[in-house]
Amino acid sequence: MTAQEANRTHPAADDSSAQAAQQFVQFAIESGVLKFGEFTTKAGRLSPYFFNAGLFNDGQKLLRLAQFYANAIVRSGIEFDVIFGPAYKGIVLAAAVSMELARLGRAAPYAYNRKEAKDHGEGGMLVGAPLKGRVLIVDDVISAGTAVREAMAIIRAAGATPHALAIALDRQEMATENGKDVAHSAVQFVQNQLGLQVCSIANLAAILDYLAQPESADGAASAQLEQYHSKVQAYRDRYGV
Repeated sequence: MTAQEANRTHPAADDSSAQAAQQFVQFAIESGVLKFGEFTTKAGRLSPYFFNAGLFNDGQKLLRLAQFYANAIVRSGIEFDVIFGPAYKGIVLAAAVSMELARLGRAAPYAYNRKEAKDHGEGGMLVGAPLKGRVLIVDDVISAGTAVREAMAIIRAAGATPHALAIALDRQEMATENGKDVAHSAVQFVQNQLGLQVCSIANLAAILDYLAQPESADGAASAQLEQYHSKVQAYRDRYGV
């Protein structure tokens, strides 16, 4: 079955995912996590938008973020045994998502790594549940496969299997290697070269859809958001995959 055929087989799931993506984009804008303007990316590109998940920085926002992650993971159908959160942002995400999945009735132990090994107490670089079986990595965004490869190395060293990745936003743009643009995105690299399943709450296409018709904004706020649609579209036309 092709991806297109699979999508036609589960239209309700597709509709649910699209609606959740729009709600997430709105949530990210309201939280100040998703901003529009002019920002320079790590790759040196001038981007009309910036996503900073570190600004999901209070209990209410984190709770809602965890709900978005958990629902996306459940909809994806990805099977896993343990959640792994790469230091540092992934630590909080893994704990929050594990709690929300537990609330939904799905036991999901979690673990995370330290940046430096501890030489006293329990020692080592890993904290939390033992890494075993199929491991789901939870992170915010990926702009290259470097962080994912590092997480995979930690998981394999513990005797477990890196199995899947859950992220908040898929940028859907060309990755860079040795300072040059390549034809695939970081997510495509993780899927095709590293062999991990990937699920995301939203992607750049969802941002464009929202900017075309802001759901909650009206008047001046709506016009302000809509003015960025052409800029984000131009960015996607140039760097998108």
